[in-house]
Amino acid sequence: MSSGFADSSTAPPEWSSTEVRVRYAETDQMGMVYYSNYLVWFEVGRAEYCRQHGLVYRDLEHQAQIYLAVAEVQCRYHAPARYDDVLIIRTRVESFRKRLIIFQYEIVKRESEAVIAEGKTVHVVLDKNGRPKTFPAEYAHYFVASRLGQS
Repeated sequence: MSSGFADSSTAPPEWSSTEVRVRYAETDQMGMVYYSNYLVWFEVGRAEYCRQHGLVYRDLEHQAQIYLAVAEVQCRYHAPARYDDVLIIRTRVESFRKRLIIFQYEIVKRESEAVIAEGKTVHVVLDKNGRPKTFPAEYAHYFVASRLGQS
């Protein structure tokens, strides 16, 4: 493809993983993880996905002058996490287009290997002034090649 963008609809997905341990401050009065912390863990997963594929997330902002603004978040909770649980955050790129990236997440309890939450974030590509921008082709391979197992 001349634009440097692959058709992500045919690419086999590749998950990256990172672990977090639930801190006491992340729990609510019932002893369960407060719901909004899952969104923080999605961000952790996204940053680690980039790092594991050779890209530091802030380089997109400092070098490429692009920002991935969250336009939509979805999270479905299946079971609670509690203080001191070790969780695995699995992240992959579900879809990649010139001005849009969708990340998909699974939060897994390490001890039982049960998926306790899953979700996605939709990001639009913006310039430093907040205007829509096309994703630079020289950075696209971090999201497309990794999905093809070529990182």
